[in-house]
Amino acid sequence: MITVEKLPIIQEDPWLDPYANDVSERYQRYATARKHIEEAEGSLLQFATAHKYYGINFDKVKNGWVYREWAPNAHQLSLTGDFNNWDKHSHKMERNERGDWEIFLDYNQYKDSFVHESKIKVHVHGNNGAMDRIPAYITKVVQDLATYDFAGQLWFPEKPYHWSDSQFNPKENLKQPIIYECHVGMAQEAEKVGTYREFADNILPRIKEGGYNAIQLMAVMEHPYYGSFGYHVSNFFAPSSRFGTPEDLKFLVDTAHGMGITVIMDIVHSHAVKNMAEGLNEFDGSDGQYFHSGTKGYHEGWDSKLFDYGRWEVKKFLLSNVRYWLEEFHFDGYRFDGITSMLYMHHGHTEFDHYDKYFKEGVDWDAVTYMQLANAVIHEFKHDTISIAEDVSGMPGLTRQPEEGGMGFDYRLAMGIPDYWIKILKEKNDEDWNIYEMWSVLNNRRYKEKTIAYAESHDQALVGDKTLAFWLMDKEMYFQMRVEDKNLVIDRGIALHKLIRLFTISLGGEGYLTFIGNEFGHPEWVDFPRIGNDWSHQYARRQWSLADNPELKYKYMNEWDRQMIRVIKENNVLSSGPAQQIFMDTDNKVIIYERNNLLFVFNFSIDTSIFGYEFPVPDKGSYRIILNSDNGEFGGFNRIDNSINYSTDDNDRLSIYLTNRTALVLKKI
Repeated sequence: MITVEKLPIIQEDPWLDPYANDVSERYQRYATARKHIEEAEGSLLQFATAHKYYGINFDKVKNGWVYREWAPNAHQLSLTGDFNNWDKHSHKMERNERGDWEIFLDYNQYKDSFVHESKIKVHVHGNNGAMDRIPAYITKVVQDLATYDFAGQLWFPEKPYHWSDSQFNPKENLKQPIIYECHVGMAQEAEKVGTYREFADNILPRIKEGGYNAIQLMAVMEHPYYGSFGYHVSNFFAPSSRFGTPEDLKFLVDTAHGMGITVIMDIVHSHAVKNMAEGLNEFDGSDGQYFHSGTKGYHEGWDSKLFDYGRWEVKKFLLSNVRYWLEEFHFDGYRFDGITSMLYMHHGHTEFDHYDKYFKEGVDWDAVTYMQLANAVIHEFKHDTISIAEDVSGMPGLTRQPEEGGMGFDYRLAMGIPDYWIKILKEKNDEDWNIYEMWSVLNNRRYKEKTIAYAESHDQALVGDKTLAFWLMDKEMYFQMRVEDKNLVIDRGIALHKLIRLFTISLGGEGYLTFIGNEFGHPEWVDFPRIGNDWSHQYARRQWSLADNPELKYKYMNEWDRQMIRVIKENNVLSSGPAQQIFMDTDNKVIIYERNNLLFVFNFSIDTSIFGYEFPVPDKGSYRIILNSDNGEFGGFNRIDNSINYSTDDNDRLSIYLTNRTALVLKKI
């Protein structure tokens, strides 16, 4: 038993002293829940194998298929589908000794009808009537494009996918993850829904060339409405069929691993679609099976259902889901969506201005314990994995181990950083930017809690907001982006786009993330097909030709991103300790800091370029410029000679030519 006094996060954070018992109880809840699981099922990983019991599985001993479903309040279940001409009564299921519904189909009798790619549903009689439902653990779902009706699909490929990634090890990537967040469907330039294979063939090489060592795939789990961005999940064990087959997804992951790229899945356990035809809502006829009953089980802001994380079978369902994607599709970890909504019964609709908000007011302790268990499954099932929490609240200990008083995530997203950049672009003139505030925001993270920094989020790329590039350059991007064009708005926009990104990646955390296309300043928002745009795919795609066109200035931002990442990776900046402030010059808007033996020099001034600009450095010697945002290849003006070696004077100071709206990285020779 770990005592309050021994929990490291309490010892390290004096603000947690009044909450020592709360932190200790957080750990004890996890330890108790795990103990109960292990006593009942032998181990946590065994508990997380519900997908091998429920759903449709082939029993080699009995030589046939067994279909099982957890539906405690249902009156009757019947299996129906192509195999029995959709007869709702011929294949009634029976309750087994565990109280689950079950049916056995003998192989010899059904081998010609219960076949690969045939469709099935389960007919459920409950207190809400009789309905055809999709099995909860189904591994493939397809939509009839004529009727828009979804159905489960049997998936028994003749040959299992042959993996070729046995030699891939993401360990080095995870030391400093540089993540490319992407959506398979909108990743192609053509106005259509892209596929897993097209992504593997066309987009992965771009990501590799850009220097990213990880991808974060959104919208993988099946969802009925494409425009939900993948967040209204209906079928948790089925990869979205609109992008291709399960084998196609495996090919994508396998191809990425072959390129040395870690594959992270955006997992949505924070809520689920409320649709009954496609999803889990009222599956057994009650409103409190997978989800909380009544208003507690409904998220008004998201129009979706909320899981009951304290229920044994729900934990089993979700933890098995965590294991399933790692096991079946070789994902290397997860980014957990909507952690704030899970952590608190108010779903984050409050100001987190006091530590009471983390421990005393509306905390869903069942959800906290679930996340601790989920992280244990991830890291115990597969070594060298990653888990990232999307949390805006700042919950203490989120990325510390349960034994330390934490919740077990590896990284948390620095959600305040993209909000900050958009805020100052919206509300402040360039000359009013506060360099001390900028330094503070980028360094505002908890002790020993690793952070993924990002300059802009996918939310800011959606219709209703603007990307950084669009905030900086707006409509000028449509008319003034040719290389020969002279335009002050574009010059400013490209310069600040580069500075903001380098400032963020070098200062904001231990990892970095970019949303697809934002690295080269994609000029348009993301707007998925919907009634309001006449179901157009015009804005649900990425225009790679803009970055590839040598006559357009998008190439400058694209090349900057590539070289910036190269410098960060080669010098292990993200895996080092935090940056050390060296020099702050409010009058000239200059910020200088050191991180892992590199000097980062920023001049955010709108018009001040200074010859012989002097500043102190930690180590005497000679330095050279290894990255210069003013280079012509990055859309700069070539005002600085990169061939010069800069030597410290007797007072350990350097003197350089520092131009306005310029960022330099210097390294000791």
